[in-house]
Amino acid sequence: MPQVAFTTLGCKVNQFETEVIEGLFKQRGYAVVPFSGKADVYVINTCSVTHLGEKKSRQLIRRATRTNPEAAIVVTGCYAQTAPEKVEAIPGVNVIVGTQDRQQIVDLVEEAVANQLQVKAVANIMAADHFEDIPLFHIPGRTRAFLKIQEGCTNFCTYCIIPFARGPLRSRPLSSVVSEAEKMVAAGFREIVLTGIHLGAYGRDHENNLELTDAIQAILDVKGLMRLRLGSLESIEISEQLINLMRKDKRLCPHLHLPLQSGHDHILSKMNRHYTTAEFEQLIESIRSQVDDIAISTDIIVGFPGETQEMFDEALAFVERMHFARIHVFPYSKREGTPAASFPGQIDEQDKKNRAHQLQVVADKAAKDFNNRFIGKIVDVLFEGEEDGVIDGLAGNYIRVYAPGDRSMQGQVCRVCVEKVYKDGVWGHITN
Repeated sequence: MPQVAFTTLGCKVNQFETEVIEGLFKQRGYAVVPFSGKADVYVINTCSVTHLGEKKSRQLIRRATRTNPEAAIVVTGCYAQTAPEKVEAIPGVNVIVGTQDRQQIVDLVEEAVANQLQVKAVANIMAADHFEDIPLFHIPGRTRAFLKIQEGCTNFCTYCIIPFARGPLRSRPLSSVVSEAEKMVAAGFREIVLTGIHLGAYGRDHENNLELTDAIQAILDVKGLMRLRLGSLESIEISEQLINLMRKDKRLCPHLHLPLQSGHDHILSKMNRHYTTAEFEQLIESIRSQVDDIAISTDIIVGFPGETQEMFDEALAFVERMHFARIHVFPYSKREGTPAASFPGQIDEQDKKNRAHQLQVVADKAAKDFNNRFIGKIVDVLFEGEEDGVIDGLAGNYIRVYAPGDRSMQGQVCRVCVEKVYKDGVWGHITN
């Protein structure tokens, strides 16, 4: 039986797509083995969101060729789509597949091996006109399952390469969304996480005017579903219908990830983000007033071209005032082919590093403050893993919760009384 190994960089969409590709190989009789060991085929699902993502992608490709120089090396994902010529130049790469046409990936590998040649299948993603609907063959043994329902983005933020890596908007048919959700629930998963490149745009490309809330409601109607969590959404796409669903149906997790990207209006405008800080703040206040104990997390880019120290200081003050539950901090990464790459006022790398550090201090305090709010409260936790007599999992609002326990608790939803802030989350004890 031939052996195949996988590794994934980047977002939840990439993680889901790796699982889909893994299923295609299993259908053809391949055994999946760890990426660190020897395999006949190595599949590297790459990321190109940042310069670091591309660097890590190249490192993993070279690591695979060192582990087994005779293996077939397959590179797919965003880096393969946006820079196929760079991937092609890396010694040992046999197959290059972009972000579309993954259905044929096993055929391409076997063609490359049989004919001892390099195969490149990177189509014009901007011409893609349908969602590549590949059902999951096998769902990995975790407590949460990712479900991708949307592909592509047309926002064209000036710093972002993703529209060029993923192409236009394509939505998964609602019937397929429901059937995959039913399969996940039947397989015993307690939580489904909806993912997409531009998740809030779900249905916009469909003739029958579907919206994200239609997909959410359809999944909530699946018998046996315990939890549904949403991936990243744009703040301007948060509807009253969505908030009403979150307020009324406790299975829809009270957690929203809303990328702010900058806390300064001038920088938001240069980023081609279609809101102001005042509008963002008003939305957050409205959501918090309607959904109890909701966690709102965000992404912030520091050191965007033209960001002065004064602008950064104002942005930092705004972020502090917002009291996010979690903040992902990113120093601006110049992406070749994006407008921002040629903007004047490029920021020195050391200045970016310093600003990122300052914001991370704010992020750490905000997370701790949010977690502190739950001391003495009881939260429902889906336990995931165990180590040395301590089991951990996620509350509905994405707080990591630790408690004494064993592996028998894995996959169970338990009520936990929170006692203190602990590590990156909180510590508590299981209660009735």
